Amino acid sequence: PHMTVLENLELGAFPKRARRVRHDTLDFVMELFPHLRERQHQLAGTLSGGEQQMLAIGRGLMAKPVLLMLDEPSLGLAPMLVAELFDCIRRIHANNVTILLVEQNVHQALEIADHAYVLENGRTVRSSTATELLTDDSIREAYLGL
Repeated sequence: PHMTVLENLELGAFPKRARRVRHDTLDFVMELFPHLRERQHQLAGTLSGGEQQMLAIGRGLMAKPVLLMLDEPSLGLAPMLVAELFDCIRRIHANNVTILLVEQNVHQALEIADHAYVLENGRTVRSSTATELLTDDSIREAYLGL
């Protein structure tokens, strides 16, 4: 609660492989989340929920991951921020980071996914490309509410 946004991001660059390129990565994160650039000297604990979510993702990116796991990143965000968040996830994936996304916002998730799993009571009931799931009438009716 006593660290700034910038200090939080720098903390994410702890792994040795990340330290060498931390300035470039920081530039990427700030470009991805301009709100963080504007608030880089602000205490992280004073950020809004959406800004804190951006900071958490940005801090994860600072470690230069090959895989980024996101659990319900849109939870509690305003609809306008949800669209912005999913655009950022697309851009992260375009930078050669694999994304493992757990998300109840099915439509947004399937729009950006290459592959998807349908879970029911903790079990995988279907695994397919996102496009196939979106066009399968039985899946659309039973799981997507369409």
